[in-house]
Amino acid sequence: MTARVSTGLPKLDAMLGGGLLPGTLTVVYGATGIGKTHLGLTFADHGRVADGARGVVLDLNGRGDSQQHDEYAVRLFGWTLTTWRHAVPPMSDPYPPAAELQAFYSNALPWVGRVREFQVPTTDGGVEFDWNWKASYNHALYTVRPFVYFHFAAGTRRVVVDGVEPMDAPADSIQLFVFDELYRKTIHRDAETLGMEICLPVWKHRAFIDAHRYDHARITTLLLVTTEETRLEDLLARKVATGDIGATANTIVALGSERVGNRLARMLCVVKHRGSAKSDEIVEFRIGANGLDM
Repeated sequence: MTARVSTGLPKLDAMLGGGLLPGTLTVVYGATGIGKTHLGLTFADHGRVADGARGVVLDLNGRGDSQQHDEYAVRLFGWTLTTWRHAVPPMSDPYPPAAELQAFYSNALPWVGRVREFQVPTTDGGVEFDWNWKASYNHALYTVRPFVYFHFAAGTRRVVVDGVEPMDAPADSIQLFVFDELYRKTIHRDAETLGMEICLPVWKHRAFIDAHRYDHARITTLLLVTTEETRLEDLLARKVATGDIGATANTIVALGSERVGNRLARMLCVVKHRGSAKSDEIVEFRIGANGLDM
């Protein structure tokens, strides 16, 4: 029987047939303020109990408005969410200071908007990414890739990606483009290859790379996507558009609101869960002083 990855919420685990499948991608859809960040931080913090290391949080929000990660983490889990600053340009000393491994948060990928806003025309009538943007993006990867690699090497097995904005055509979203690149080329890259790309020259750091291998196929990722739809019924009726990451995700969880009597209730359901039985229940949850409660 495949071991499960607990979300940190027993009721949600039960709805998922015991939890998430390790190494898979789960997309959580819901409007702003519905509770996605609470769910993501609960999942990341639970790594401390389940894996021996908290999960990392990648915040793609570039608008400057706070997602309140810091306040939630401190209040709910006594967790000071320090920002990772360590960067590893090629051929530099790769190892982060010991204190940096207590920094589980990164906001080094702040781009929002449409892909075409970051592209320029080519002489053959096509388009390509603007070289200035590519330089900025590659510079940011000097921070983000070591952030992921050294935490994985230290035992982290969970990734939460937050701050994804609504987009009529998901294929147009620069945030989903960046996430897809990061997911394929960093999060789900085998440990030896990623280590050799970061720790250069390889001969000098070979012993560290070999001693810190991990199974990249067991890194479980939660992607939190903000939607324009607020009602759960509308989320369930949502059509899959070209480029929608939910089409390739293993699991989809929807958070929405519904009227119950004379009040508006928060509701959750598991829309898709490949490779496992799942509950068809629609469950009410609340956000209180202790976080998300089901």
